Amino acid sequence: MPSKDNFNDRMLSLGLARVSEAAAIASARLIGRGDEKAADQAAVDAMRTQLNMLDIAGVVVIGEGERDEAPMLFIGEEVGTGNGPGVDIALDPLEGTTLTAKDMPNALAVIALGPRGSMLHAPDVYMDKLAIGPNYPTDLVTLDMTPTQRVSALAQAKGCAASDITVCVLERPRHQEMIAELRLTGAAIRLITDGDVAGVMHCAEANVTGIDMYMGTGGAPEGVLAAAALKCMGGQIYGRLTFRNSDEKKRADSAGITDLDRIYTRDDMVTDDVIFAATGVTGGTLLPGIKREVGWLTTETLLMRSKTGSMRRMTYRSAIA
Repeated sequence: MPSKDNFNDRMLSLGLARVSEAAAIASARLIGRGDEKAADQAAVDAMRTQLNMLDIAGVVVIGEGERDEAPMLFIGEEVGTGNGPGVDIALDPLEGTTLTAKDMPNALAVIALGPRGSMLHAPDVYMDKLAIGPNYPTDLVTLDMTPTQRVSALAQAKGCAASDITVCVLERPRHQEMIAELRLTGAAIRLITDGDVAGVMHCAEANVTGIDMYMGTGGAPEGVLAAAALKCMGGQIYGRLTFRNSDEKKRADSAGITDLDRIYTRDDMVTDDVIFAATGVTGGTLLPGIKREVGWLTTETLLMRSKTGSMRRMTYRSAIA
């Protein structure tokens, strides 16, 4: 098997951008059409086709679900030509299927790639997540703190009042108590309906997005994708798996996870250098959406490498087939 020494992130990065671009473009005709499944399937098919053109021996470790649940890009699926480095792949061909179907902001096509064995094989369960941007002391905020304590600690480190802090939270019934406590601190809350990978990424560019912190429970696979993004952008993320029943605990056991109470840091979830690509599908704070003109589509992709800290924004214009 190829070793991670052959992982040439510089050479692979442009190919990865093409993968996310293809997924986004494939979903373009379904923006605002109300069909989540069709949009997701179009993005999946395009992403899989492009991945199989890359000279990698890739394994999907964060994907569309288990083999029996997702015929395309399932966890454990091997992709690429097989002639290249062994790599782990985390992906969401359409992060925000509902956002796409309703033409709401912040739908993305996202993918991360790292050396084999570099990414946590997170089971498809919930994860309690907490994230802040770069340039703060390690463990400034933790999952063991209350929401009030987190806001207070971040405000003190930032040199501002709690009322100057904005927290991004998924709008779900399970977060009602947390939201109520956050409001008592005076902090502002940016509620999002979907797309918590983008929600976490917003913390890394607080001066652009206006979001200082992300907290709440969402999908564990998305937590690993978000950790890959912050590995490139800078920032901290903490995650702890949560389980609703014994079947979900069995999923963790199948993924090789024995400590069910462990708190994972960014570098626990992504242990080596990665490359990350995200292409905007619907317009948002991080990336503009796909622009349609007569006969043409234009996309913008954010391409990042953790090894160098480089961030590129790439515009791609293509003829509509």
